[in-house]
Amino acid sequence: MMLPMKLRNLLLLILLLIQGMALASIREVPLDELEPTREQRQSTLIILKVINEYHYKKHALDDQMSRAILDRYLEVLDPNKNFFTRDDIARFDVVSDRLDDDLADARLDSAFSIFRVYRQRVDERVEQALKLLQRDYDFTIDEEYRFNREKAPWAADSAELDELWRKKVKNDILSLKLREKPTEEIRETLHKRYSGIQRRIRQMASDDVYQTFINSYTLSLEPHTSYMSPRLSENFDISMRLSLEGIGAVLRNENEYTVVQRTVAGGPADASGQVEAGDRIIGVGQDADGEMVDVIEWRLQDVVDLIRGPKGTTVRLQLLPKGEGSGGRVKNVTLVRNKIDLEDQAAQKFIIDGIGGNGKVRIGVIDIPAFYRDFRGYSKGDADFTSTTRDVRRLIGELEQDGVDGIVIDLRGNGGGSLAEATELTGLFIPEGPVVQVKNASGDLDVEQDPDPAQVYSGPLAVLVDRHSASASEIFAGAIQDYGRGIIIGEPTFGKGTVQTLVDLGRFVRYGDKNLGRLRLTMAQFFRINGGSTQFKGVVPDIIYPSAVLSDDQGERSLDNALPWASIRAVDYRPQGLGSLDAYRKMHQLRIKDDPGFTYLKEVELMLKEVRDQETVSLVEKEREIEWNEREKRRKAEKNRFLLAIGEEPETDEDEEARTRSPKDDMNDPVARVMINEAAHILADYIGGHSRAAMVN
Repeated sequence: MMLPMKLRNLLLLILLLIQGMALASIREVPLDELEPTREQRQSTLIILKVINEYHYKKHALDDQMSRAILDRYLEVLDPNKNFFTRDDIARFDVVSDRLDDDLADARLDSAFSIFRVYRQRVDERVEQALKLLQRDYDFTIDEEYRFNREKAPWAADSAELDELWRKKVKNDILSLKLREKPTEEIRETLHKRYSGIQRRIRQMASDDVYQTFINSYTLSLEPHTSYMSPRLSENFDISMRLSLEGIGAVLRNENEYTVVQRTVAGGPADASGQVEAGDRIIGVGQDADGEMVDVIEWRLQDVVDLIRGPKGTTVRLQLLPKGEGSGGRVKNVTLVRNKIDLEDQAAQKFIIDGIGGNGKVRIGVIDIPAFYRDFRGYSKGDADFTSTTRDVRRLIGELEQDGVDGIVIDLRGNGGGSLAEATELTGLFIPEGPVVQVKNASGDLDVEQDPDPAQVYSGPLAVLVDRHSASASEIFAGAIQDYGRGIIIGEPTFGKGTVQTLVDLGRFVRYGDKNLGRLRLTMAQFFRINGGSTQFKGVVPDIIYPSAVLSDDQGERSLDNALPWASIRAVDYRPQGLGSLDAYRKMHQLRIKDDPGFTYLKEVELMLKEVRDQETVSLVEKEREIEWNEREKRRKAEKNRFLLAIGEEPETDEDEEARTRSPKDDMNDPVARVMINEAAHILADYIGGHSRAAMVN
């Protein structure tokens, strides 16, 4: 329900006042103020103590870790190697074996010294970039710009950096020129972009530098342990109290871009159908006509602050779609900020009719976008608190009344949620027994059991997963696979098999009222009942879709320093067994060999992989236009080839525009139905095979 206008305006006024106070307090910090504080040294000692005692994996703080911390710190400061030279790196290398000792003694001077050099280098490069903006460029000269320098060596000297920045500025101008921006607007946009880099770095205070450095240590342990400074913690608390909302998207930094890691089920981004994982946010505008602020090369938190706001207000995003290369065609998306309620994530059902060898098999599909639970209602003892398990139990009953022959649980894109719900949901499909093991830093093992001995559904079952199915989804899919209770179909899952908790550092000092920030700590790991972890490898399906071959760099496996797969002893459980799936695997492979849907999905994945693997771009205007047009032509041709093959009308530019402006509708989207339809066919094959076996017997 929309807030009354007066209340919305009041919330917006409060937000603007807070932002105004924050902006008033943001100033350019003099270099001589960038020194470590007593509180930061205190926080360092507490963080080391907490990690040593409670972090799931024990790490030695030694010279090897010291070198990893320095490498990560430099990578965070200068991820695309645009500012430091080899001489700078050689100067920093003198502390590479000393940072472990410095941390142990809470000495932070080396980290601040490196940052001061970094700030000076940013000043130098921005000054050069602003001068380069005034030049006229010839876009017929045959040269390339390497926009992804993550694996490139550091520049040998200032002269090499000069040339790198000449090409960078030329590329930025060309990218905007290809979007038909006039020359003066291009120069104004880029002047703001480059000046903004300098301004944001100059506004980084001592706490910001400390947070950056200490996270270089925590992220050297593994990707999910991180520190929030007192200011960031306070801003988080304020936003929660004011019920400020966002678009429902998990974001990350990647080189100069803010990238959508995933959309949250039920959120504005997901419901719009216009924002996808892998899209890059390059501009953010407020309301219907506010200025579109260029956010390329912004810090992640600053972009998040722009996107968030009161429920019911409008935010506009300028996106570089995941299928476009650097400087490709952009699209504009308008979203209304909203709170993501449990009702928005509720499980839904539908039926796929007329499949199987005799064309008479009915398959029920239950789509579960998240493992949700109303914890407040549960703790109050409400008899009808909202719950994934409750909803699915009801949907199973409705599908059985509709006479379905089997059920597919669709967990694609389900990033997880409540562990209790994953456990209880598993219990609907097994008679009784353990579901998942949780091992903490002390080695203590907790085995989560099916709390209800009643098996609600005992019929044929399949579970569809993809690369975005994570955490609680992996617990459920892993348990179903271990029990042999259903066929797991799709792509290997994300591989997020660790548990985090938020630790307030102030509670470790006397009186416990000091704000020292918070530590998000990895303190446990999930293990399947067969002893294997869901970490890193994820859950590998029994029948794997071909798109998995082209997406093996996704999920936890793509994260730096991810904890490896591990195993412990299996617990006692009674698998039911599916029998051999070889025959159904072969039937699936034959069916999709020339299937237009899977052919289209494969082509799309190949195009995306080409974009992901691209590291350079031409600075010749005509070549860039040809590249744009060829990629767009290929994308549309593949889509229309698929539509024609299934008897649909080809999509015009107007159709595509209308579709991208409409709410998400997976039920009626033939592309979205390709994977789920095949999962239903696989389950129908299995049902038919068992029916024939029963007749023979």
